[in-house]
Amino acid sequence: MAGETPGLRADARRNRDLIVTAARRLFLDQGVDVPLEEVARRAGVGIGTLYRRFPDRDALLRAVGEDTLRRLADLVETAQREEPDAWHALCRFLRSSAELRLGELSARLDPHLHQRIRAGHDLAEIRQRVVTAVLELTARAQADGALRPDAGPLDVAMLMTLSVYAPPGVPGDQAVRRVMEIMLDGLRAGGGSGLPGAPPAEDDLRRYTAVDPPPAAD
Repeated sequence: MAGETPGLRADARRNRDLIVTAARRLFLDQGVDVPLEEVARRAGVGIGTLYRRFPDRDALLRAVGEDTLRRLADLVETAQREEPDAWHALCRFLRSSAELRLGELSARLDPHLHQRIRAGHDLAEIRQRVVTAVLELTARAQADGALRPDAGPLDVAMLMTLSVYAPPGVPGDQAVRRVMEIMLDGLRAGGGSGLPGAPPAEDDLRRYTAVDPPPAAD
């Protein structure tokens, strides 16, 4: 999470977390070009405090991207730990990803951060945690007979970035929940028509997330 920043005093860490949280919400609602003064105002800190933590907009964008990756890792690992089986954990994780508005946030951040986030060695471990959990959940849910056999981990990863346009008058959160439930029903074993093409493999997921395969054992 955003608070996992070593070397900061408690008050400085709290201010940093407030800024990242406010920035994330404003980037989603108004775009990444929102004035940094508005980010500081929404966070309840002075603009000088913001600039001490984040010297420019790119630094703040990166912090929001890193925080989102950490949230994803926490969400999927919590689902694995607390749900009774892989299928329920997978469904919980996908619902949580939709509630996080991951698809919208990725669409806003990726043009600015795509290569830096994917190439950041400091984030490799976090990306690996998410990929490992998705691979494990997909394999276990299929072995249990709950997940359709022609779906793969890349399909799950793409559903993580679900983004739904809600027309005026339709609550956005409700629209996302409805579409997610329709999609989860489509992932269940025994339902729906066959999917086009071959099932995506583990390597497809790793290319999608820029995570290298683990080294072969000696």
